Parts: sequence; structure tokens; C-alpha cells
Amino acid sequence: MQISPPKHLAPFIRHYIFLENSGENMRNLRLFTDGSSGLILSGDMKLYSGISEDRMPLSFFYGTLNGYKDFSSKGRFSLIAVVFQPYFLNILLKTSAKETSNQIISVEDVLKNKLEIFQEKLFNKTNSLSIINDLNTFFTHFLSERINIDHHLIAATQKYLLQSKGAVSSKDLQHFTGYSERQLERKFEYHIGMSPKKYGNIIRLHYFLSLMNHEIDDKNMTTLSYEAGYSDQSHLIREFKNNIGLTPKQYLNTENKMAVNFIEL
Repeated sequence: MQISPPKHLAPFIRHYIFLENSGENMRNLRLFTDGSSGLILSGDMKLYSGISEDRMPLSFFYGTLNGYKDFSSKGRFSLIAVVFQPYFLNILLKTSAKETSNQIISVEDVLKNKLEIFQEKLFNKTNSLSIINDLNTFFTHFLSERINIDHHLIAATQKYLLQSKGAVSSKDLQHFTGYSERQLERKFEYHIGMSPKKYGNIIRLHYFLSLMNHEIDDKNMTTLSYEAGYSDQSHLIREFKNNIGLTPKQYLNTENKMAVNFIEL
């Protein structure tokens, strides 16, 4: 279940996702980059890193990803994923997004017990819409007096990149923002955790994903890749593997796509 935030929070939160697993089987999950950062809230989830097999915190922030992260879950769980606009984690934690890029950060380590009430509600199976409404109130209070002029610049540039489906040159960005390529790169790395070029590439990849999910026909793959701005199919497949860890065909054959960038392997 995917739920949009109220209008005043839309510049900071893309959407909420409520996920529930009622079975006891082991599940292998992959979170791959869509240029966003986010928050995973849970009251009872047993989630483990796919590489080290370390137990994940019950609730954690994740920074913008340069690729993908694998997890495994054991047993039943219910969780709410709060998918942030890329720069919102920088606002919440008051730290460089470059430092949090590709990182998992325990909620307890940075916000102490401020989100504990939401974990308890998830544990007690409180209605998910009620929890999301309370989260909207929490984030609204949290945002007061935290926005500066750079955030407006980054938000406007992100919107420009999204509207252009990632197909924007460095000169276009310089003209749009009034900043040099290096100045804008530093601002993006501080607020989003990656360069404008990398972020534009992710937008283009997700535009291709949206086209592919509507046109599930191998014969159209080349046509769709050109439409999304890829010069050739080998370039597309390389980008796909680097960011998602799968080929386009493997992704299409993935049965359980729980969210736009969250799949079960």
C-alpha cells in the first residue's frame, strides 16, 4: 500500500509504503537506488544484512544509494517505509548527505526515542493510516525553521532534472542555476549525496523502468532504451546491472515488486 503525504510535505516526502509479511519463511529482499533517502520503521522485524548477515536495527534511516543493498527477513513483520525526497535526510540529520550515502543509520543513534511511539504502534498492529497521519504531524513540527536557500535551489534543480527525465547537460544546469559545474556538484553532494550527473542517470534509469513496466515485450527493449535516452543497449544493461544488480530481463521476471525500488529476489 502506497500513500502520498499531504501537499505541504510533498517537497520533502515522496510517499509512504506499508508492507506486511504474514508468513514465517525466509525472504531475500533488495533495495536499489532511485535517488532517494528514506526511513524504515518497524516494531517487530527481523531484518539482516545480505552481506554480513548482521541484524539491522528495528528502525533505521538509509542514505542515498549508489547501487543496491540486499537484506533477508525472517518471520512475520509489518513496516512503514518513508521514502524521502533526496535532500530531506540532510535536513533531518543536519549532516552532509555525502557522509550518509550508502549508509544504514539506526534511528536510536540520532533521534534517541523520538520515533519509539511509532515502533510501538506498529508492534501493536495499530491501523497503518493512523500511524502515517501521526508521522505527517511529526515531520511537520520537525521541519519548522530548518529550510534555507540552498534547499530551495536543490529542490528546484531536482524538479528540473525530473521534468527532463534526466536528459540535462552540464551547461543546461549551469544556465538554470547560475552556478558553475563544480559549485553545483559540491552542493548536490552535500544535500543529496551524489553529483547531478549521477542523479540524472538514476532518473533516466527509472524512466526506462516505467516504460518497460508498461511495455513488457522483449522486441520493444531497444526502442524503449532509445526513448529513455540510452545511446545503445549495452550502455543500458551496464547501468541496469550497476544500479539494480540485474539485467532488464531478470528484473521483468522478478515476481514480487513490492515498491518501485524494493523487490523480492
